[in-house]
Amino acid sequence: MDSTPKQPSRSTSANALLRLPSPIGRLELTADDEGILSLSIETDGQLPLDARAEIPSPMLRRAGDQLDEYFAGTRQSFDLPVHLIRGTEFQRSVWARLATLTFGDVISYGALGSAIGRVGSGRAIGGAVGANPVPIIIGCHRVLASSGQITGYSAGRGIPTKAWLLDHEGIRHR
Repeated sequence: MDSTPKQPSRSTSANALLRLPSPIGRLELTADDEGILSLSIETDGQLPLDARAEIPSPMLRRAGDQLDEYFAGTRQSFDLPVHLIRGTEFQRSVWARLATLTFGDVISYGALGSAIGRVGSGRAIGGAVGANPVPIIIGCHRVLASSGQITGYSAGRGIPTKAWLLDHEGIRHR
């Protein structure tokens, strides 16, 4: 899986934009020359860049194909370059750990904090998980409370979107 986040190399901005339908609402992907920058899930019928025209690229078409396969149940990992140009070092460390989770894996906020050497930083971990710019590709939906409960989700319709993704991957939750 090549969805391990790359460290920022320079200040860049999206030069490609693609939207596609999905079972959880429309998706919007952006990319620069180095990789996927963002994936947004429609919220209340809106996407962040709805006013802009699409500018597809081969990389975004490949991402769209892989997402279609994921939703169809025929893909369990992504082979896409991810270029994280925003976020603190702490956030990027959380996202890098999330990128190691595979289809059907689950981790608690506490275990995620321990894994990056930040025991007892549950609130900060939750904030970093919620700030993930490329949900699904970097599976932030795979983080649950230690009880298995869904405590929130910042994309799409929130908890129902996260529940759909967890169910799709066969991850038990409350």
